[in-house]
Amino acid sequence: MNCPLCKSSDTKVIDSRSGPDGVSIRRRRQCNKCGYRFSTLEEVEILDLTVVKSNGRREAYDRGKLEHGLKRALEKRPYTVDRFKTLVHKIERDIQKRKKDEITSRDIGEIVMNHLQSFDKVAYIRFASVYRAFEDVATFQKELARLLKKGHKK
Repeated sequence: MNCPLCKSSDTKVIDSRSGPDGVSIRRRRQCNKCGYRFSTLEEVEILDLTVVKSNGRREAYDRGKLEHGLKRALEKRPYTVDRFKTLVHKIERDIQKRKKDEITSRDIGEIVMNHLQSFDKVAYIRFASVYRAFEDVATFQKELARLLKKGHKK
């Protein structure tokens, strides 16, 4: 890690602790050349994962697409940046738990819906309406009724 002040690569880790989201590591570092102290944040990144689309096309996993879809569903909904990052990490952790080189976009959608259901019910319905392509009001009402029924069981 290069020092942001003098650009020296001779730095050392002084302290490490879990990040606020529980899935990242915040490291306190010090430059051995100029003595400047700074922090870094390490996150797990999904590499070498292929997403198989519904039309059979394959493409590399892109966290940005996941974040974009979540932000669209959460538009004008109350959430913090930290909670959003934690949501993304939890979804990615579930993707990684599959221990496969390929995953279908359908499987990713199901994982996202499972997490959105407890994160924000309105965002869940928004995401589900696009993901499941509700054809009519009756299908939408069924999903709402299922969600409400599940909420009463808690």
